[in-house]
Amino acid sequence: MFDWENLRCFFAVAQAGSLSAAARVLKVDHATVSRRLGALEAELQVRLVDRLPRSCQLTVLGQRIYIIAKEMDAAAFAVERVARAEQAPMVGKVTLSVPPVLANNFFAKQLPAFRRLHPDIQLSLASQAQSVSLNRREADIAVRLFRPTEPGNVVRKLGSMPFALYASRNYPYLDEPANWEFIGFDAQFADMPNQKWLLAAIGKRKIVCEVSDITTQHVAVRTGIGVANLPTFIGDSDPELQRLPFDGEAFFRDIWLVVHVDLRHAPLLRAVIEFVAEVVEGEFGAGDLTPRAPDGQS
Repeated sequence: MFDWENLRCFFAVAQAGSLSAAARVLKVDHATVSRRLGALEAELQVRLVDRLPRSCQLTVLGQRIYIIAKEMDAAAFAVERVARAEQAPMVGKVTLSVPPVLANNFFAKQLPAFRRLHPDIQLSLASQAQSVSLNRREADIAVRLFRPTEPGNVVRKLGSMPFALYASRNYPYLDEPANWEFIGFDAQFADMPNQKWLLAAIGKRKIVCEVSDITTQHVAVRTGIGVANLPTFIGDSDPELQRLPFDGEAFFRDIWLVVHVDLRHAPLLRAVIEFVAEVVEGEFGAGDLTPRAPDGQS
């Protein structure tokens, strides 16, 4: 029987496309990945990977083995999820993946309240704009500003986060909309709904600066440099800012909670889910309270 750890290294190489990229994923050095990949090929007496100067390419047999390894990887995570779901004690660590705008400006402020309710649960708040895989246990629960579609998850709409235009109370053109200049997202976020809405709203007016996240936009607008499109829970609570009139279509982002179907009834995760739902719905209004999976089954 071959070493399963060697197969895990092969799987990482197949997914990452190179030895160095796989090493970063596995948090080991390049030599370890190379050694284990070579050991697996020696154990099976076949060549699975063609090592190119800057990448690795699977052989025909390697592609077949990769498909089987992928199923084994999914099964291993399924074993872990099922075991975790049966852990009754309310003691342990739960990782909650949250968009940066909510992590920095909302959820971080809720940590003391959660700690008082559940002193034996360590809540790990991961500020992440990108999607994470709950199938692979990259997080236990996620809050997202779009409806997640990864198979095997149960999603729940918690509410909607409205946005509005804001400027510093010292902004010299508060009453001159034609002269407003705007703070936008940089080019890597050109496809974000926020940026698309802003570009439509400003028309031929100027973007005076670009930044990569809403929290930085909030800091920038306070300087008086221009107008920003901020969540109202941030803008309305800042006495240095003034909400500006806008006659067009309002902009908002829906807030979704997602958990893997295998874990939705785990007591440890239920405690976090219920707390997240309560604080988000309390701030942003109740959404659709019916849990459902992407296939329509809750």
